[in-house]
Amino acid sequence: MLSSSSSSSSHFVYSLTLFLSLFLLFLFAPQILPLRKQQKIQQSPIFLQDELDDLHLFQEATLASTRGFSKTSHLGTTNPKPKIAFLFLTNSDLVFAPLWQRFFQGNDNLFNVYVHADPSYKLSTPQWSIKANFIPAKRTERASPTLISAARRLLANAIIDDPFNLYFALVSQHCIPLHSFNYIYTSLLGNPNAASKAFLTQPSHKSYIEILSKDPHLHNRYVARGEGVMLPEISFDQFRVGSQFFVLAKRHALLVLKERKLWRKFKIPCIDLDSCYPEEHYFPTFLSMEDPKGCSHYTLTRVNWTGSVDGHPLTYHAPEVSPALLHTLRKSNSTYSFFFARKFSPDCLKSLMAIADDVIFRD
Repeated sequence: MLSSSSSSSSHFVYSLTLFLSLFLLFLFAPQILPLRKQQKIQQSPIFLQDELDDLHLFQEATLASTRGFSKTSHLGTTNPKPKIAFLFLTNSDLVFAPLWQRFFQGNDNLFNVYVHADPSYKLSTPQWSIKANFIPAKRTERASPTLISAARRLLANAIIDDPFNLYFALVSQHCIPLHSFNYIYTSLLGNPNAASKAFLTQPSHKSYIEILSKDPHLHNRYVARGEGVMLPEISFDQFRVGSQFFVLAKRHALLVLKERKLWRKFKIPCIDLDSCYPEEHYFPTFLSMEDPKGCSHYTLTRVNWTGSVDGHPLTYHAPEVSPALLHTLRKSNSTYSFFFARKFSPDCLKSLMAIADDVIFRD
């Protein structure tokens, strides 16, 4: 029979062993567990104050749109032209600003530029001769609904700023133009010399956004927040995926800003980040439910997913930049050739500038 002293000693050893085991587990678990699993508890929620700020902004944009074109005299023009608003969503420097500046050159009355720059990153302001509107921005995080909020803020600010913004092209800091500005403008809006104030009020402009109902990971994406969470607002048959980047007509941009019901579902944090890309789900799902015939169901931004890593597309580097690559990236099976392309690394700028006039902007 064990003595009481031996029993106490055994309990002490067991307790010490358990304590050391728990300590070592706590210490080394972050190194043992996959990074993606750690991130599941780090996804930032949509904060209430941000939500309230956005709601006020969206309501202001909706009211601004109802005032029609009363700002004509304020804009100082008697023959206004419809414009394209270019919306840059970024969390790093706009290294391709010189290329975009050359793209915009000579078309001052036909476009506007708006930038949502993540305030948690210190960005260098590009030295543009064009006017770029850096809008009040909030923090963004990949694979979270913050990217939806950022895109909606860009749309709202563009609508408030200029009533003649008729199309809204969302691009990233890694995007480049594949055509001249005149080519893109004419493709979307026709000859600017023939545009009139009446043209701005036509409701039939189509939006160019990828909307896919067949994807091998569609179900995983649908249940990324948990089984049944999207119901009853969004059934699996209604759920869609697509590209993060789009070109929206003004009527659809306004619908997005007025929308509340689906947003209540998409702002819920995911529990499976491997399948969680809200910015690729919200816009395609909502516009497919609201006006499927008014959307192209294809994107105008070329992305190469061959050899993608951790959800990121293939990135092009300087040695790959050539006229042949640019011509290849333009090719499309849709109505138009691609207007934009991503993803390009910063070291591509010099090579792109060298062929800009002779290749990119020569349609």
